[in-house]
Amino acid sequence: MACGRSAACPEGAVKVVERAGPKPRPFTINHVQTDPPKAIIQAENLTKVYRSGRIEVPAVRGVSFSVQRGEFIAIVGPSGSGKSTLFYLLGGLTHATSGRVVIDGIDFGSLNDAERTRLRKQRIGFVFQRFNLLPTLTAMGNIEIAHAISGNNQPLDHKYLDHLCELLSIQGRLDHRPSELSGGEQQRVAIARALITRPAIILADEPTGNLDTKNSDAVLSMLQRSNKELGQTVLMITHNLEAAAIADRILQVRDGQIVSDTINSQPVPVIASV
Repeated sequence: MACGRSAACPEGAVKVVERAGPKPRPFTINHVQTDPPKAIIQAENLTKVYRSGRIEVPAVRGVSFSVQRGEFIAIVGPSGSGKSTLFYLLGGLTHATSGRVVIDGIDFGSLNDAERTRLRKQRIGFVFQRFNLLPTLTAMGNIEIAHAISGNNQPLDHKYLDHLCELLSIQGRLDHRPSELSGGEQQRVAIARALITRPAIILADEPTGNLDTKNSDAVLSMLQRSNKELGQTVLMITHNLEAAAIADRILQVRDGQIVSDTINSQPVPVIASV
């Protein structure tokens, strides 16, 4: 049961609060949220330890930070620094050993697997380094299936899709399967797939890692536009300081810990031609 702004909410109901920017779709889980969240992403003393027999390998060590609605944040670090593990924790793709992740006021740890999956589908768009497109479907099919499983009962917004495809320069490639597309085209299709559900949050894990300079610029430009023009919160994992320069804020990670948190006063605008 969901209550409006002026209604009195009984215990156990979710209070729906209108906010600026992209509106998340109704998420009716039996967890009380009494106040508007101060941050759209909140990591609190987050720890992840991998175990193999008696051996323990700490990947993330007591990380705490928050992401405000509409921010573009880059998490930067070398291989093995724990940044990708942090990505999976923030996206609810793996469980924390201790600490908690709060997404838009909802604690991931308080949800069961089905509820966690619903929260991801309704609030978060993922962009991965290896694209993760379904090989048997066309580009259009990959975008359509993302919309279908999101839980959105509204028809696919073809006008919005056309706009995305124009921005990403993939208008003539939608009938092709991933094997018929270049790496840059696959990544741009993956971004369209992530954006088609209008998620409040975009999580991108090394989105330019497998791309040349031209396609990297196109991907970074689209992430910037999704943040500035569509109002989406973007969190990008990268080892590339040049890519991180487009973000509003840069977190540097080493040995599973945040070693610096810097405001980027002059994010670099990316102008791409593809």
